[in-house]
Amino acid sequence: MDNSDKKENIKDKKKNKKDKPVISKTFLTIIIILILWSIWSWVPVTERIKLELLKDSGSGVRIVLITDLHSCYYGKNQNSLIKRIDKEKPDIILLAGDIFDDKIDDDNTKILIEDLVKKYPCYYVTGNHEYWSHRADEMKEYMKSVGVHVLAGDCETVTINGSTLDICGIDDPYNLSEEEWVHQIDKAYSETDEAHVRILVTHRPEKVEVYEKYDFDLIVAGHAHAGQIRIPFLNKGVLAPDQGFMAEYVNGTYTLSNGSIMEVSRGLARESTPAPRFFNHPEIVVIDLE
Repeated sequence: MDNSDKKENIKDKKKNKKDKPVISKTFLTIIIILILWSIWSWVPVTERIKLELLKDSGSGVRIVLITDLHSCYYGKNQNSLIKRIDKEKPDIILLAGDIFDDKIDDDNTKILIEDLVKKYPCYYVTGNHEYWSHRADEMKEYMKSVGVHVLAGDCETVTINGSTLDICGIDDPYNLSEEEWVHQIDKAYSETDEAHVRILVTHRPEKVEVYEKYDFDLIVAGHAHAGQIRIPFLNKGVLAPDQGFMAEYVNGTYTLSNGSIMEVSRGLARESTPAPRFFNHPEIVVIDLE
């Protein structure tokens, strides 16, 4: 080997030594960014929307929608979440399923509920995780015992600030046949009055073809967790339960073909989910009916 070849080999070795740290640093930087982004995506937010749905001369109704808590932790005695809700001064709270979890114990949920129900009328429907726990009936009985209105194919009429609302609610379909589940909607809807604002509280946003058969003014749901990774600008989820990839009904306000408004919350799940959230802050949703 001549001197020129030796020099080339030395240059190549030096080059390789320089390249390796650059690759390692780049990889490490990407990992750090992803971790920080995931942590940032755990920070809860409050989403606010206004809907012109009132049918009388009432002065407006403020709803706080809470979904998919999954018994997750929000500070000592759930204080950070309670303060966030109290700040909005809601007239009514709608709890659209998976407030309990099938793996995490009930303590955080009970702390939250027992605080809120003393201050606000609360309406609750089950989600799939309540049924996965095999304790859904126990959870319903607990909710009733502390004063929460549990809806399972029921409708309750309430007047708030001069406006009358029909609040309907249905169980999650996990433990029901399609016929039984639709019967719950039929029964609840039959108790509504077209002169009132008709609201359906449900856990599942993907059942659009069923909901479009009824003239609910507002449908509220959760379940999708915004697809866990929400695609910005497209407002689709990478993968949502019961919707699959590129899920459509994951976050925000949708107008259905019959004119019903469906509001889907990203929910409050954090440590209960194995996959991190991206572009997808947990949230409470404030709905002002005008």
